[in-house]
Amino acid sequence: MKKQNLYLSSIAPDAPEAAKEYGLGLELAQFCTAAFLDSPETVGSLFSQDASCADFLQESLAVCLSSSDRFVMHGPFNELTPAAIDPLVLRITEKRYRQAIQKAAELRVPKLVLHAGFVPLVYYPEWFVSRSVLVWKQLIRDVPEHLTVCLENVMEPDASMLLDIVRQVNDARLRLCLDLGHANTSASRASPGEWLRDCAPYLSHIHLHNNDGIHDLHAPLFEGVMDIAALLKQLDALCPDASVTLELSSCRKSVEWLVRQNLLED
Repeated sequence: MKKQNLYLSSIAPDAPEAAKEYGLGLELAQFCTAAFLDSPETVGSLFSQDASCADFLQESLAVCLSSSDRFVMHGPFNELTPAAIDPLVLRITEKRYRQAIQKAAELRVPKLVLHAGFVPLVYYPEWFVSRSVLVWKQLIRDVPEHLTVCLENVMEPDASMLLDIVRQVNDARLRLCLDLGHANTSASRASPGEWLRDCAPYLSHIHLHNNDGIHDLHAPLFEGVMDIAALLKQLDALCPDASVTLELSSCRKSVEWLVRQNLLED
């Protein structure tokens, strides 16, 4: 994997420092919390127990922006899905996605990651695909040409639904973010390698972390049952230009592991 393609998620407190030291990009996770897309006054009222939340957002964002020269943004996802049956929930989903698109455009990032929003045992796959296609055909009109929205898998059993959505929307601004950790939990019926193979034609971004094959642990790359080295070699063969984010609570040791394994090229 080329160093130019590697990013660190800002969920890790050590991400800005490690990104600066190793010359890596950062994935801005500050706006995973939807309220941070609103005004500082709204954030302050929502988190009244900590009036400094808005200040923390600005400070953490400033630290990230000064620690690297390239960025990806992760948008909000809690309680959001384009397949929502309740029209009010659908309206909120569309509003939050539009806010995220606008914020990504303001920050001039090239990629915005948004969860696809499938919930097993709640949405039939056919409903999820058809509703998502309708919503994304509308939303994609608001996406500037320089921005790619990357739909991320979370609880999807395999890649088929996300592939159907991207193919039917049929717009180069809508692509996939494959979370290989999510592809290796009890929610998935396909292996991470199968996910990678199937997503390859539409793959723009990767989230990388390890686990025990059941739980979504976001464990370090060297702790778990996933063969990270083999997956990165497969990625290089299929999609050498795809960007990769280490989505970990602490990232330095995993970056060091990549270096020791000769998996990170200048």
